[in-house]
Amino acid sequence: MDVPPVIDPATIKSLRTLNTGDNDDFLREIVALFGADLKVRLGELEQSVARGDRATLERSAHSIKGSAANLGAGLLRAEAEAVEAHSRRSGLSGIAPLIDALKTEAARALTVLEEILAAPPPRS
Repeated sequence: MDVPPVIDPATIKSLRTLNTGDNDDFLREIVALFGADLKVRLGELEQSVARGDRATLERSAHSIKGSAANLGAGLLRAEAEAVEAHSRRSGLSGIAPLIDALKTEAARALTVLEEILAAPPPRS
């Protein structure tokens, strides 16, 4: 079975077509917003577990899931979905390993996005 990429190249290509010829400025802006929001949402996950606040945890995981999908971070989307589903199904008990996996995948996604932005944009 093929392992999907951390970031789907087709999604990045599609995002780049929204503002062609801008030297990836639009993509940089989207990635910066994603990174800032991701940091907030990961903090909310940690705080939610500490407070026993399932509703906020589920909203935060759901938000990460949507943002990750928009940037082609399918593995991160899947980890966020797993956190959200576990909370709905079983509550917060045993959720820490899932959050750890989500945080690991978030770091991988951000690293790959930074690598994409560090490379020269493809010529149109």
